[in-house]
Amino acid sequence: MTPAWIVCAWPPVLWQVDETAPLHLVHLGTRVLRFGNDEGPLIGQTLWGETSAEPVAGVAWDWVEVQDGVVAMADPLGVVTNLKLLDARGVALSDFQVAVHLNGLVHSLPWQTEVQRAIHHLND
Repeated sequence: MTPAWIVCAWPPVLWQVDETAPLHLVHLGTRVLRFGNDEGPLIGQTLWGETSAEPVAGVAWDWVEVQDGVVAMADPLGVVTNLKLLDARGVALSDFQVAVHLNGLVHSLPWQTEVQRAIHHLND
């Protein structure tokens, strides 16, 4: 898997959140790690991106398995992206506004399903 945090090194992509068509992100990979011993929780990173056209947008974040079969974002403010979010006038959004939009984007993706699939492959 491509390291999730590499998305920071991708060329920046301007995204006008009020005007631009929605992003069509696909799952690019999920990494699963065990925290501590074999009884510790599973943690990891997941990477999503656009692969259909240039420039390519991407987002990545850490996740944690909070109980068997249930995964959550480890830090909702820790989404990493190469997107530069702009309002309808082309003005950069504040950090708070960016966090709200990125969390909405994350929650619109079927990422828990992909993380669960990666966990099941780990157990195979």
